[in-house]
Amino acid sequence: MLRIIGMKDVAELGRLIAHTRKEKHVTQGELARQAGLSRATVDALENARTSDLGTSRLIRILGVLGLELVVRPATQQRPTLEELLEEATHD
Repeated sequence: MLRIIGMKDVAELGRLIAHTRKEKHVTQGELARQAGLSRATVDALENARTSDLGTSRLIRILGVLGLELVVRPATQQRPTLEELLEEATHD
């Protein structure tokens, strides 16, 4: 599972999705079809042209790519290596 610590905005999320999709050799159209969405929706997310995708749509896209959404309390500091390792053992 890929984890992004401290994601700042939708544009960063879109870049992560586009990068992962390309690594897996999946087209926008294939991703959209598998997630039950339009290609235009996937394109808008990847290029930060949408401000409100909706949680269920986002979770479907992430699921197709083998990613998951992790929600946890925000912190002002980055986690330590020990904290990341501890978290990884609980997954």
